[in-house]
Amino acid sequence: MSALFEPITLRSLTIPNRVWMSPMCMYSAAAEGPETGVATDFHLAHLGSRAAGGTGLVMTEATAVAAEGRISPWDLGLWNDRQQEALARVAALIAAHGSVPAIQLAHAGRKAGTDRPWLGGAPIPADDELAWQPVGPSDEAFSEHHQAPAELSVEEIGQVVAAFADAARRAAEAGFQVAEVHGAHGYLIHQFLSPLTNKRTDGYGGSFAGRARLALEVAAAVRAVWPADLPVFFRLSATDWLPEQPSWTVDESVLLAKELQAVGIDLVDVSSGGNSPHAKVEVGPGYQTPFAERIRTEGGLPVNAVGLITDPAQAEAVVAEGRADAVMLGRELLRDPYWALHAARELGAERTWPHQYGFAVGPRG
Repeated sequence: MSALFEPITLRSLTIPNRVWMSPMCMYSAAAEGPETGVATDFHLAHLGSRAAGGTGLVMTEATAVAAEGRISPWDLGLWNDRQQEALARVAALIAAHGSVPAIQLAHAGRKAGTDRPWLGGAPIPADDELAWQPVGPSDEAFSEHHQAPAELSVEEIGQVVAAFADAARRAAEAGFQVAEVHGAHGYLIHQFLSPLTNKRTDGYGGSFAGRARLALEVAAAVRAVWPADLPVFFRLSATDWLPEQPSWTVDESVLLAKELQAVGIDLVDVSSGGNSPHAKVEVGPGYQTPFAERIRTEGGLPVNAVGLITDPAQAEAVVAEGRADAVMLGRELLRDPYWALHAARELGAERTWPHQYGFAVGPRG
């Protein structure tokens, strides 16, 4: 038996295997007009094909809870009815193929408003019609090329929390079975967590408790509106990769994991970095898995591992050895939408290809 292809149950939801699709921005929604942030036929085909390919859980890209929270003008959003209607088609198609439809809810904070990566990914100039004023915990820009954000007031922080809750309610109505709060990669919640980016002196800054306050308020607000029998995830950057200065650390990630569990989070999606352009990330196969393992062991709740997990035997070992409860694949699933089915064949697990493809691959692939 393959550990990677054993089901996992979180609350009442059984996910058919431990191969999950990581949220990846596609920069393919309309940037303006009535279709702003609306999922298109591209998103339907893109996400549906990974479900058809045997992936146990398929998660949308970072889906903004407010217009100013988009990483780029071409990101998905979930703050109006039209966006909800389009995402409902996506969730239904994922579920029709036997996979679990999941959605990542996000706010980019000071990193908002960049161009598409194949055009360089630079911040959009402030005088461009597609630009907007970014916001953050403090007024420091991400880099010399980014706009300085406007520091959020306490009232505005409350509006952010409410926006996450409203987007989660819409996601549940659209048919998603897992909601993930994006608290990683240098986006707004991560900016509040890290002393590198949070210079506030009020109740949302200073100590670990102050810096973690927004993360916990958002997590609790999403949990409150999400169906009680379905799980909520939290994506966390385990470290800023800046040990030489005050920054977010693995020790604090373990503490936060315990606090997240207390407010009803069911799994921590463990990544790293993204909060500084000057971080020196030590990249290699499975380089973030040790962070996931430590948070699982010391934080006391399920985790998934992500980051240069590309080989079926490698993924199998992560789960079989108890280092993580599941693995998330990103670029590997862009290269091969049917990675899970190919991996099942290699690991000797029973998996059935879609009937429509049976003439080519047979029942076992």
